Amino acid sequence: MTNEEMLSHVDHTQLKAFATWEDIVKLCDEAVKYNCASVCIPPSYIARVHANYPMLNICTVVGFPLGYSVTEAKIAETERALADGCNEIDMVVNISDVKNGDFLVVEEEIRRLKAVCGNHILKVIIETCYLTEEEKIAMCRAVTNAGADFIKTSTGFGTDGATVKDIELFKQYIGPDVKMKAAGGVSTIEDLERFLELGCERIGTSRAVGLVAANGASNGSDY
Repeated sequence: MTNEEMLSHVDHTQLKAFATWEDIVKLCDEAVKYNCASVCIPPSYIARVHANYPMLNICTVVGFPLGYSVTEAKIAETERALADGCNEIDMVVNISDVKNGDFLVVEEEIRRLKAVCGNHILKVIIETCYLTEEEKIAMCRAVTNAGADFIKTSTGFGTDGATVKDIELFKQYIGPDVKMKAAGGVSTIEDLERFLELGCERIGTSRAVGLVAANGASNGSDY
């Protein structure tokens, strides 16, 4: 897989609590240069990025990173993000509801957010590091039934990130219209290639551009 192909699947991410405008500009400039799938940024920067980088596909997070905001708050976050120029929403499920076995409640929340998103992409972060295999399977079904576009492994703020085992599990239990996003701990070129080969449509990471640029330099290419 070429460097260009890998980066076309990357949601180039900057979600640190202390991210400055300078950090966001660097992220956006890199995403433009390397044709990343999107920039994933804090909601407070959406309008400014949309005004300064109209060519970029903007992704943001909702209910992030803990997921236990009430559904109405997540809906309000989503509506504002879309109004500010966001194109893709990465929501965190209510992990407490998942642990309580209230899967239908989680499914209904996802369904309501997808209704707000309409034709915009909704990715559902289930935070796999906190879930049992049975809970992960239940979430694959909930994401599918609710009509979301993606299932996503992790926020990157939990105790672990994406694993090959979890992506293989997703492949078994998600519906045919649900895509996969691996996020959290994707830290090498080999990780990028492996998750893409497993069928992930998107990779969420802050490291990909640097990794691919270094890999390209070692191979003598423009990347």
